[in-house]
Amino acid sequence: MILLLLDTNAYLRIAKRVKPLLGVAFGQKDYQLTILEDVEREFQRSPRLQINFPWFQDGALQSERLAKRFRLSRDDREQLDAAASVLRGWVIGNASQYRSPPSPVDCRVLAFGQLKQAIVVTDDLAMHKLGEEFGIATMHGHDLLRRMLAAKMVSKADVRGIYRALEANSDLPATWEKDRDTYFPRLFCREDDDPG
Repeated sequence: MILLLLDTNAYLRIAKRVKPLLGVAFGQKDYQLTILEDVEREFQRSPRLQINFPWFQDGALQSERLAKRFRLSRDDREQLDAAASVLRGWVIGNASQYRSPPSPVDCRVLAFGQLKQAIVVTDDLAMHKLGEEFGIATMHGHDLLRRMLAAKMVSKADVRGIYRALEANSDLPATWEKDRDTYFPRLFCREDDDPG
């Protein structure tokens, strides 16, 4: 099994339209998606996220997050805190290298990836940069979506629907737009011909 850890924005971009999402094994490599409790806390602390994503409070989604999020032992938490502290110290000491430096939660997510050999799914380019500097595997959300499509966890119509929703909400990351035709050839140019 290869664990894929969603950061808050990656979760928010796909969770409404892909059900079930967490804890479901897919693909030949047996990928499994999870989140940390930090996603819940980050949402609760952000009025902007609460306004933009009211569906996050949906009972079924809350139950899925509670049941399928990664549970950390006391030792795991101590190791995670220490690793996140190292990453955060690096970010603070090198803040000028980032247009928008990774947050403390971002550092915790990356630290988890480092400790548990998980791939961190994020569209935050600063997180990709920090992950690269520390040898932490990352992937973009559209890359995850491509793998989910190949494994038939989502349909072509689902992919188009996710892209449309992100465009309508002005939340389509530049990397998603740039790589759309490479990752999903013919999917968008022939959508009327293929019910998906």
